[in-house]
Amino acid sequence: MAEFRLEPGEHIARAVRKHWFVHVLEVLPFALLALFPFLIPSLLSFVASNSPTTLTGLLSALTTDNPWVRLLLGLWWLVMWVAAFNAFTSYYLNQWIITSHRIIEINQRGFFNREVSSILLNHVQDVTSDVRGLFATLLGYGTITIQSAGADTFFHMQGIENPTALRDLVMREIAQLHGHTEKPGILERLV
Repeated sequence: MAEFRLEPGEHIARAVRKHWFVHVLEVLPFALLALFPFLIPSLLSFVASNSPTTLTGLLSALTTDNPWVRLLLGLWWLVMWVAAFNAFTSYYLNQWIITSHRIIEINQRGFFNREVSSILLNHVQDVTSDVRGLFATLLGYGTITIQSAGADTFFHMQGIENPTALRDLVMREIAQLHGHTEKPGILERLV
């Protein structure tokens, strides 16, 4: 990885991104706003049918034959495309990596601002998972908050898939780091 180097004996346990549904919810407004210009002539026709004298000239000028309308429409779609691409870039480049020694948060803010931070597992004091809402419960995504000991450092991993399993993974990596071995649960003994 270019953002960080693994220490000797360190291995990656899991790398996670936001759940696909969270990404769709972030891109959906831009797709809807891109379709908005197609509604303007219908809205103006509706208003013109109620008072035909006021908007007849404006309605005839707002066609794609007008170069200014094409320019504004092209600029509108360009802005929507850049905003949607920014949301995709953020989804693809934002990542949380759990290793055998630390948790690394890679956060892309905009196109040219990248922040990489990490917290050592032996400094983790509390790991909390939270699933709120109907879609989050049905699709299995939520938030994990990790708090470090001795400092007010919090990592918030929002919109990740299966936060409970990820919380358990972090706790298992912490136990292995401290040399504690887990006793197999009843389900592991039966399988």
